[in-house]
Amino acid sequence: MEINLMKRIANAALKQYNRMVLDHPVIVIVCLMLTIALLAYKAREFKIDASAETLLLENDKDLRYAREINARFGVSDFLVISFSPKAGDLLDTDNLALLGRLRDELADLDLVTSVLTVLDVPLLESPPISYSEFSGTLPTLQTPSVDKALARIELRQSYFYRNLIVSPDLKTTALIVNLQADDRYNELIGERNAFMQKKAQDGLTSQEKSALDDVVRQIGERLDIYRKAQHANIMAIRAIMAKYKSQAELFLGGISMIADDMITYIKSDLGKFGIGVFALLVGMLGIIFRKIRWVVLPMLCCFLSVIAMMGVLGAFGWEVTVISSNFISLQLIITLAIAVHLIVRYREFQAHNPDWDKRMLMLNTIRTKFTPCLYAALTTIAGFGSLLLCDIKPVIHFGWMMSAGILLSLFLTFILFPSGIVLLQKPEAPGDKGAPRFPLTTWLAHLTRDHGTAILVVTVFLSIFSVIGISRLVVENSFIDYFKQSTEIYQGMKVIDQQLGGTTPLDVIVKFDAVDLSAFGDEEEDPFKEEDPFENELQAANDTDKYWFMDSRLETIEKVHDYLDGLPETGKVLSLGTILKIGRRLNKNEPLDSIEMAVLYTKLPDKFKKLILSPYLSIADNETRFSLRIKDSLKDLKRDALLKKMARDLVGRVGLDKDKVRLAGTMVLYNNMLQSLFSSQINTLGFVALALMIMFLILFRSLKVALIALFPNLLSAGAVLGVMGWMNIPLDMMTITIAAISIGIAVDDTIHYIYRFKEEIKTDGDYLATMQRCHDSIGHAMYYTSITIIIGFSILVLSNFWPTIYFGLFTGLAMLIALIAALTLLPQLLIVFKPFGIQGPTTAPEA
Repeated sequence: MEINLMKRIANAALKQYNRMVLDHPVIVIVCLMLTIALLAYKAREFKIDASAETLLLENDKDLRYAREINARFGVSDFLVISFSPKAGDLLDTDNLALLGRLRDELADLDLVTSVLTVLDVPLLESPPISYSEFSGTLPTLQTPSVDKALARIELRQSYFYRNLIVSPDLKTTALIVNLQADDRYNELIGERNAFMQKKAQDGLTSQEKSALDDVVRQIGERLDIYRKAQHANIMAIRAIMAKYKSQAELFLGGISMIADDMITYIKSDLGKFGIGVFALLVGMLGIIFRKIRWVVLPMLCCFLSVIAMMGVLGAFGWEVTVISSNFISLQLIITLAIAVHLIVRYREFQAHNPDWDKRMLMLNTIRTKFTPCLYAALTTIAGFGSLLLCDIKPVIHFGWMMSAGILLSLFLTFILFPSGIVLLQKPEAPGDKGAPRFPLTTWLAHLTRDHGTAILVVTVFLSIFSVIGISRLVVENSFIDYFKQSTEIYQGMKVIDQQLGGTTPLDVIVKFDAVDLSAFGDEEEDPFKEEDPFENELQAANDTDKYWFMDSRLETIEKVHDYLDGLPETGKVLSLGTILKIGRRLNKNEPLDSIEMAVLYTKLPDKFKKLILSPYLSIADNETRFSLRIKDSLKDLKRDALLKKMARDLVGRVGLDKDKVRLAGTMVLYNNMLQSLFSSQINTLGFVALALMIMFLILFRSLKVALIALFPNLLSAGAVLGVMGWMNIPLDMMTITIAAISIGIAVDDTIHYIYRFKEEIKTDGDYLATMQRCHDSIGHAMYYTSITIIIGFSILVLSNFWPTIYFGLFTGLAMLIALIAALTLLPQLLIVFKPFGIQGPTTAPEA
């Protein structure tokens, strides 16, 4: 009774579709074009964002802490330019003059607050100066009295300048370009965080919810303005650098530059690969079907679906990020897959029923293909839907984006394609049952028939191979490894990474207990009341400030600094410990005690205090900051393991209290993102499998069929992850989504094959004969769509961005494995378990 009810509903829906679409194709197309024109207008608001903010967990407590630390220590965004003169020595007069002109041009840019170069840093040993000279004007390379021979030694050996301002070989120097912060943006972030914290604790009133929405809107507007200004600033910097490249080798680095270049790559890939995939799909359709209509109509569906989706993104304000940068290729391929299934089925009906008119042919095509296409779309959405369970907004938006795009493609194809067919003249009847024969599907049918047991054995071994490979997977984050070695961004990052102290920023914050001033109330107990030659200088210092520099604290700071500096993964380490080491050199290799350090703090000019002291010390908060840069180009670098080791050793080896030390900065935030994405994706693969299982049960109404349908798809995704594990390719922000996406896309073949098998088995009850008929019919459509998808994704290997390359290669590999599994393992499982309950012949038919 339930089946009859479903059939009546389906027949009523088909009649309604016939009346609304096939009876009025012109009106349907006009309405559709008007809707797409409106969406195309909204597509003007389509945006791309690859800033570091898009790769962070918005609710990450480390993100809020990092913002607090940046504000407390005055840490601002900056760019680094490496400068290597092509002729002469770095410290030659001409090269220093060239460096000065470059510095001055950069300093004139609107978003640049200052530029620090080797010309500007104080030289304390060229010749050596005494403590009494600290309050005066400290010499620099531009001071006439500076001894350049001594300066060369100081720069090469300096704890502060080596690997920061100059390379160890003194052939490369750095220009540190400090960028203007957007104070209003930071204020808005603070307001939003306050609202979010209140929302988590007590909830928000309707007025507060409205205020939060307004703040979020303003953040988007400010960020958009700042991104455009930042891009213009980086372009201006590169234009200035171009003037000097004939005389020096220059490379630009920095987090802002990486984000801006990634946006440039994404824009390039969207256009280049969108057009490339489009052209490949046109070529494939021409080769397969050799009719203009079978090329134009599907590609029109693809093109309009992309335009419409860009309009939807613009309307909702969803920005394309690194993670969602391949949405155009995915949209094109998913839309084409639907259209190809319609074409193949239409041609099959025409070959078997040449007397049917085009309306009848199209109506029967829709009748037999809508249900499997709908369920294929829903299962693909389930794959992308797993991304919604992540904590990263761009990943969530990617899930929503592709889910909406798939529904849009399904709707548009089932409206535009049939309307176009009805308007065109009926095509000539195709020969050979509606499609050209390809030997692969026939060969796979014979392979399954003759070597079914071998297929099952190979499947077992492939499953074991996949499980072991998956156990070898690691999650890693390496900015430098995202780009090909031939690109300028890679070369620049490598120079900075290896010659100028590393690439990825990391902060270590150590907190000290507050000083009990009452303990020093008695002159006899006050260490600063001893008879010392610096008493007059100390009287000018703030009482709290002078007490801060206690010997025990200084000893702890130097121990932490030495530990961090001794790690092979760290490049440049800057902290108060750096000043202590410089002081020791000036103090005849004797360590500075608390009194001497207090004097240094008091007498150091504000200009240089902001450079070498303030960024690493917060007396008011009793905190010191150790600023590290990690060598991103180290091939054996394990970032998550390194962070855990640091946290463990600072407590166990250095002796800090666990609650008095904390890691912060870009490396921590990005690592948190990847670890969160990894755990959420592993967990939600189970959700995807469950969702597919439920859909299979609804579609096929059989637990046995559902299990049979599920296994080949899990195998294809698992095999790809296994290959990545065996090849030591780490999971990153893009490749980590391959499993869920490949399951969602590859499952289409399974649905179409089983749906057709279920229909064909009714003909004679012979499983082997049914398999042969399915391979010769739906097998061709599966072959066309899968090969087209594989070839479409293959164009991504031309990208300069390795995550995009891996995404294309491994998604294509997943589709290839899924196709082979759907045409070998799947039919073999159907033959062995006979889930449709019909007993066919036990012997194979003669070939």
